[in-house]
Amino acid sequence: MLDEPIKYALLAALAIGLLVAAFTDLKSRRIANWLNGAIALGAPVFWYADGLSLWPGIAMQIGVAVATFLLLSILFALKAMGGGDVKLLTALALWIAPAHFLKLLVMMALLGGVLTLVFGAWHVMRRRKDRIAIPYGVAISAAGLWVIASFYIPQSAIPGLSG
Repeated sequence: MLDEPIKYALLAALAIGLLVAAFTDLKSRRIANWLNGAIALGAPVFWYADGLSLWPGIAMQIGVAVATFLLLSILFALKAMGGGDVKLLTALALWIAPAHFLKLLVMMALLGGVLTLVFGAWHVMRRRKDRIAIPYGVAISAAGLWVIASFYIPQSAIPGLSG
């Protein structure tokens, strides 16, 4: 398919965006709106390169993203999740097929749990009394990178995984 190089270039750009999101969230506990916007705006180009149909393909991607935003907005209102994390996960929902997005959520929860334990232990060791801030964008980004590597890149293209 002629669009394969474009598809993989877009996935590489998404991976770079996820790495930037993880780094900035780790460094400053913020994920920039321009970064989340760029990730979201890249999705329609990816849909085209991937050959996604308008119905049900693109409609399902948008539906999953809207549902993700609505559910995570509740967590944001409860102060259980940051706004940048909500926007990053919503933008990722535009890229990742619904079946793989569910796997992303499971992996994100597992990685987020480990991240919480590590940061919680660090917080206790430093005898901090303020509220602990978990850079959950790291877990979101890591899960996104895992999904890209596991389901979107041919295994023969990853060194050490080909037969």
